[in-house]
Amino acid sequence: MLDKTWSQPVVAAERFVMRPLRKSDAGLISMYAADKRVALGTRSIPHPLPPGSTEAFIARALKEDRSEDVWAIDGSDFGSSEVMGVISLERMERSQSEIFYWVAPAFWNTGVATAAVQAMVAANPHGAATLFAEVFQDAPGSARVLTNCGFEYLGDAEAFSVARNSKVPTWTYTLKMSR
Repeated sequence: MLDKTWSQPVVAAERFVMRPLRKSDAGLISMYAADKRVALGTRSIPHPLPPGSTEAFIARALKEDRSEDVWAIDGSDFGSSEVMGVISLERMERSQSEIFYWVAPAFWNTGVATAAVQAMVAANPHGAATLFAEVFQDAPGSARVLTNCGFEYLGDAEAFSVARNSKVPTWTYTLKMSR
């Protein structure tokens, strides 16, 4: 059976494309998401990663009535991994979206995260007037990704991390889009 994708565009970058998730992505996403370093950098990935959680994540991403569009960062056409990470946009009120991303450790410090965020901002598939993002304060590299992509610091907050089972201090960023 072929994987069905909804009206979610493929977004091109120089070294990869960002495409809607496919059921066949479960193996690589599970392998990367099971890495404690990845889980600790996100709000929602548990550690250890429970069986079936990746398949449930992909199923939610493929629903027609979803509020979040999720893309695989796919470098397979460029000689890299079919899944290098994941990037998503969650719809908010008043023509706003929040961007989330994680990159597999094998691709850390290679510019993949910055290129993915830049391409997603340029494509602006939700037609958002404003984008928001947040990073944990113990991840300054993720903060640099956002500032390198034009996001401006908005303030401090906190978010619950499932892997850490606690609230974690965050830095919040915003980017006003030209339309």
